[in-house]
Amino acid sequence: MKITNKYLMFVGVTLLLASCELDKEMEGQYIGGEQNENIIAQRPNMTVAAVNGMSAKLNAFATVSTAEEPDHNDYGVAAVYQALEQGGQDMPCTTSGYNWFNNSQTYADRIYTSSLDELIWKTFYNHLDAANKVLVLTEGTEDPEMLIYRGQAFAARAYDFLNLAQAYQFTYAGHENELCVPIVTENMTLEEKQNNPRATVEKVYEQIIKDLNQAIDLLEGYDNGTNKDKIDEAVAYGLRARANLLMHNWAEAAKDAEKAIAGGTPQSLADVSKPTFNSATADSWLWGVLITPDNDVVQTGIINWPSHLCSLTGNGYTTLTGSFRYVSSALYDLIPDSDIRKQWFISPEGTSKLVDNTTVDGIPVIDYFGLTPYANVKFGAYQDIMGNTTNSQDWPLMRVEEMYLIKAEGEAMSNNPNAKQTLENFVKTYRNPDYTCTASSAQEMQDEIWLQRRMELWGEGFALFDILRLKKPIIRKDTNYEAKVQFNLEPESQIMIYRIPQCEMETNNGIKESDNNPAAPQPSI
Repeated sequence: MKITNKYLMFVGVTLLLASCELDKEMEGQYIGGEQNENIIAQRPNMTVAAVNGMSAKLNAFATVSTAEEPDHNDYGVAAVYQALEQGGQDMPCTTSGYNWFNNSQTYADRIYTSSLDELIWKTFYNHLDAANKVLVLTEGTEDPEMLIYRGQAFAARAYDFLNLAQAYQFTYAGHENELCVPIVTENMTLEEKQNNPRATVEKVYEQIIKDLNQAIDLLEGYDNGTNKDKIDEAVAYGLRARANLLMHNWAEAAKDAEKAIAGGTPQSLADVSKPTFNSATADSWLWGVLITPDNDVVQTGIINWPSHLCSLTGNGYTTLTGSFRYVSSALYDLIPDSDIRKQWFISPEGTSKLVDNTTVDGIPVIDYFGLTPYANVKFGAYQDIMGNTTNSQDWPLMRVEEMYLIKAEGEAMSNNPNAKQTLENFVKTYRNPDYTCTASSAQEMQDEIWLQRRMELWGEGFALFDILRLKKPIIRKDTNYEAKVQFNLEPESQIMIYRIPQCEMETNNGIKESDNNPAAPQPSI
């Protein structure tokens, strides 16, 4: 790679901006005395600030560490999804050196003192807390704009519970009565929060569906336009489609996904024939984290998602230390040669149509960055400038492509004869013109759609949750995973899910040690 002293680039981490004070624990209500005329007058501005605060929580820097001595995997929801990806079977990475998510790859983060465990917990509960603040501020309102904010808050809270439920307990179907996570709503007192037991999976999903039903009613007709960091009607339907899929409400999942599809258009075959998935301006993005160059995570230089995932940045752990994120050889071999998604990864022969004819400073991209077989080139550099040292790419939270796959799965599992056509139309039009679906049963259709999800959504945070939802094993043996993590796990192995973190156990008297998920040994080969 043509960087004379690549480690000099890391000095950027010392140039951190002073970050705002982040929530370290779930907070109580902060509005009191609604008769106070000043507070009533300020409420609209306070609500706008609170809504913007919800978006900011998903791009938070130093949630569980400090700005002075930050953990380099502490950069918000994109870091959470990177940890979850590394706990699956489709993203090998180095087990030494500069893989800040290696504990997730080895499952060493499943102990309740793990900082990654704490990051997952606090990322979603801090975001949930911000949503609850908006609900407090908008309670009783009849103002149309405030009602939209209220709808966004309900949907945001449902999103958080949906993620928490999947991280801290096995999937809904068959585990309805198992302990899940505490339910925190807007009118709870601090005392109630500090004595808040784990609700059952069923109760948590009841809250999710209740919140999403209200969100959909309040957001009817609302389109976020270019404000992709804000939840609109399509996103709310998309979230309910995810929930219904998990609950095996197959027909409802398909209908909700179809509603969400109206909010966007998949990226075309030409669009994804180059590194992309880096900007919320894409029509396919329904919702995302908007990241600007002045954000703290960007100003750090390397404590951000492109540093750990993008193979084409000029300033990251990937290109500066060779800590690339690879696709598993097993998944790569399952991708048809005619499918553009095979080109999202460097072939065993060291080629990819996405970058083969591209150079940086006159040097072929693969040589310039030192890309090796199976390294991903799915995610583009900032402003599509390969070698750009600014890591200000947006992060996708929901793409319309996912909704097509949910629609197809919902139809297949509810015996809707349109399922195969839904899947074929999507894949043939946008990813593989030669595609034909050969599945002949609902189960075969579900497995085929899971393969499509693994291909389409690789790296975006869905891998482990899909394994848990479908009760699949994790298979790493005989792949390009390093030998020490080349193990297999049976479906629903206890180590797959996280334990309630120590920070919550110490502040919430409602959860006893015996209420936590059982400890499980790290897997071994």
